[in-house]
Amino acid sequence: DVPASRRPFLTPHTHLPSSLVLENLGQTIVPDLGSLESQHDFRTPEFEEFNGKPDSLFFNDGQRRIDFVLVYEDESRKETNKKGTNEKQRRKRQAYESNLICHGLQLEATRSVLDDKLVFVKVHAPWEVLCTYAEIMHIKLPLKPNDLKNRSSAFGTLNWFTKVLSVDESIIKPEQEFFTAPFEKNRMNDFYIADRDVFFNPATRSRIVYFILSRVKYQVINNVSKFGINRLVNSGIYKAAFPLHDCKFRRQSEDPSCPNERYLLYREWAHPRSIYKKQPLDLIRKYYGEKIGIYFAWLGYYTQMLLLAAVVGVACFLYGYLNQDNCTWSKEVCHPDIGGKIIMCPQCDRLCPFWKLNITCESSKRLCIFDSFGTLVFAVFMGVWVTLFLEFWKRRQAELEYEWDTVELQQEEQARPEYEARCTHVVINEITQEEERIPFTAWGKCIRITLCASAVFFWILLIIASVIGIIVYRLSVFIVFSAKLPKNINGTDPIQKYLTPQTATSITASIISFIIIMILNTIYEKVAIMITNFELPRTQTDYENSLTMKMFLFQFVNYYSSCFYIAFFKGKFVGYPGDPVYWLGKYRNEECDPGGCLLELTTQLTIIMGGKAIWNNIQEVLLPWIMNLIGRFHRVSGSEKITPRWEQDYHLQPMGKLGLFYEYLEMIIQFGFVSLFVASFPLAPLLALVNNILEIRVDAWKLTTQFRRLVPEKAQDIGAWQPIMQGIAILAVVTNAMIIAFTSDMIPRLVYYWSFSVPPYGDHTSYTMEGYINNTLSIFKVADFKNKSKGNPYSDLGNHTTCRYRDFRYPPGHPQEYKHNIYYWHVIAAKLAFIIVMEHVIYSVKFFISYAIPDVSKRTKSKIQREKYLTQKLLHENHLKDMTKNMGVIAERMIEAVDNNLRPKSE
Repeated sequence: DVPASRRPFLTPHTHLPSSLVLENLGQTIVPDLGSLESQHDFRTPEFEEFNGKPDSLFFNDGQRRIDFVLVYEDESRKETNKKGTNEKQRRKRQAYESNLICHGLQLEATRSVLDDKLVFVKVHAPWEVLCTYAEIMHIKLPLKPNDLKNRSSAFGTLNWFTKVLSVDESIIKPEQEFFTAPFEKNRMNDFYIADRDVFFNPATRSRIVYFILSRVKYQVINNVSKFGINRLVNSGIYKAAFPLHDCKFRRQSEDPSCPNERYLLYREWAHPRSIYKKQPLDLIRKYYGEKIGIYFAWLGYYTQMLLLAAVVGVACFLYGYLNQDNCTWSKEVCHPDIGGKIIMCPQCDRLCPFWKLNITCESSKRLCIFDSFGTLVFAVFMGVWVTLFLEFWKRRQAELEYEWDTVELQQEEQARPEYEARCTHVVINEITQEEERIPFTAWGKCIRITLCASAVFFWILLIIASVIGIIVYRLSVFIVFSAKLPKNINGTDPIQKYLTPQTATSITASIISFIIIMILNTIYEKVAIMITNFELPRTQTDYENSLTMKMFLFQFVNYYSSCFYIAFFKGKFVGYPGDPVYWLGKYRNEECDPGGCLLELTTQLTIIMGGKAIWNNIQEVLLPWIMNLIGRFHRVSGSEKITPRWEQDYHLQPMGKLGLFYEYLEMIIQFGFVSLFVASFPLAPLLALVNNILEIRVDAWKLTTQFRRLVPEKAQDIGAWQPIMQGIAILAVVTNAMIIAFTSDMIPRLVYYWSFSVPPYGDHTSYTMEGYINNTLSIFKVADFKNKSKGNPYSDLGNHTTCRYRDFRYPPGHPQEYKHNIYYWHVIAAKLAFIIVMEHVIYSVKFFISYAIPDVSKRTKSKIQREKYLTQKLLHENHLKDMTKNMGVIAERMIEAVDNNLRPKSE
């Protein structure tokens, strides 16, 4: 029943329904399920026995390469009572496979060696199908060898050094470069086709087959089409769909024609002994596709740039560490005759005791390490570093676009199958004036956007509510710790020396905050995907960019909100002991240590960054490794030696629908920690550097050993992550300036040193930091507690009638008692001036750097233009020659005809 012109595209053992006759190649069979109930002509491919070659990547005939594998569970061998459901699934699958054959694909089925209920359907795309869809997908393919592409490095060349770090070219040979152009069947002779079997590499073949699998229909009900392998996998009709790895990762294939790229990637990239080597980006791109390649190129470049930031950060840390003994204000806190005699006011009502300043001696010493002049230098440096990183990455990205032939990728992208399935409304295109289908009207799109925005806003409010809950916890538990921890006013208890109520509150709140962050992350990931699916973006890039913005907005609030609270809100609105400020009318606002909240911010960053890294490694490494280990135990011992390649890959873990989305998200959140709050923690770049060095190899190990091979995808850049990083870079200047101004104690110290340590405000004859602590702690009269505070009279104070608190206010008895003094207004003015100056200086430098460093280097532009010129010349040269030749023949004939007409009739 199949026309002869269709037969070359069908395997000999595969049959179509006898009642259906194909008239054109690619015509789709999508019968209604109701009509299928009376038909029994749909047949799955006949089963072939495994040929015993575990490394084979071909059909049983040894000629046709396996481009994709579909896996399903045979319903006839299931032990279940759901016969109706199983029959429905079988018919959908048979219709789908029949339509795959109609699109020219060839199928071969093989039962599992280990579990006879599993069936593996191997898919092969013949030459004609590859050529047809390569033209539809605008895939760029080789025209002729290219000798123009000379690789360059943004850091210059140090041959003797880079040779040690580079991959051995005798092991991973450099790929031959070609001029490329979008494939056209009618110009096939212009392309460099030395061997049809290798003209389309395995990654390209898998891309084309996946393109077909994603668009083939399997059911039509009430004019609504259902199609695509993703839906079939999600509904359980198929258990998996994936391309094959080319060999085992631990040893080379027995097949001499196998390139063993997976083995080479494991040996030279994923293995721990290769941790110091550069990444083989070209081989990564060839095996996994440009999308995976650009991620590892970006991550590697980010890690290289972190090396510079880490060196400067460690230098600033060492500067603070070595100079902590010269920290005058810390010495005053620890001095028994200064800090030991200063009685501090209680920081909560009723239960909190009076305490001596010197119990914060250890925290003040630690604070000296981070709150130093080196912090200011490092904050300015990081503002410039972020800009340098982003600008140089743009240049590197442009080089990769040229080297990987993705310069004009935007023209290639197709609409998502899910989008095409919803295109039921017909409109007139304003540009082409032709009819086209869209999924919904402008009003429907407006409603969808409104609903999606409302859902995102709701979840952000939920995060803010959780942050408020953490604040309430901090306020409540501080009272408990103040009541339960030792209350010796002399500060001689060893526990009191190292574990103050502030420290205990900070650590426990940070841990609880981290747990809540991870729980909300898990929930919102599913919600964000549901919202984006409802929004229905047109292309895969649009889909990922939309999901990226939603996820990052959520993660930004989730991860950074607690840090913003500590940095810019805690201790800023507390009033004074006689008239404290109450939050929600019940909880007294938190106060910072006498040295400020900078050390607490450092603690929060350390816990979140460290906890996040540990949790991510557990998720990325341990979970897939344990799952694969359990799977091995369930299989027959020693069976791996006889199982075929497709069955070995099936038992690996699936990567997930979003691929490397979460890897990007993890790194961008880390980038935010490194940039936004680096003024409080100069060691953050060092921690990020160590984490990223391990992250690259962990991700490589995970991809090559634990996961099925991903479907190769094209990508021109890192997508929406680039503008997100640019936004973080702009915000980082503001946050770091405000951290230095409002969170650290640097500006008040500078104001004291230059203005209030000498007359007319000070008593010293020269500029000094002596007396700074006494000058920055205001005096409060204990007797005023009875009239103005909600608390009860305090005991255990002895003969003291006053206590001190952190603020700049006039003492009791002054005409403006408890009002802000002149020192306070000097400090506020200095803080605002510092923020304005620092922001303008750094923004000016950032603007100059952005202007001075073009996004695409002159050399890369020349290469792109040169290749484009030569490609056009090559494509049209032969056609112009033929046209010229034909025109010459026509001209000769016309001249001959004219001559014949002008000759005398007698002749």
